[in-house]
Amino acid sequence: MAVPHKVTRNDFSDVANEGVWPGIDSRFRLIIVAGLRTKQLLHGSKPRIETDPLRRRNTTIALEEVKRGLVPFTVPVMKDNDGGFDRPLSGKSQSIA
Repeated sequence: MAVPHKVTRNDFSDVANEGVWPGIDSRFRLIIVAGLRTKQLLHGSKPRIETDPLRRRNTTIALEEVKRGLVPFTVPVMKDNDGGFDRPLSGKSQSIA
């Protein structure tokens, strides 16, 4: 008797690869920015998008806001040890508000 294969789906990989996210250069940055925005929503910040009252999950709202480019954030600047130049760790500098 054949055992049916269980289909597993990694939803996050679908989200992370779904088009270009403004200012997001890696899935790790996406996790950090969306996580910080989720905390803001948990502490009472108003969503920046229209939400469905029946399906209001802070994580989903935060991811959608990041995807639409509505969550500004700052990329930390790395200082050279010898007092030389400052450079962003990646692309453009933005700040989470």
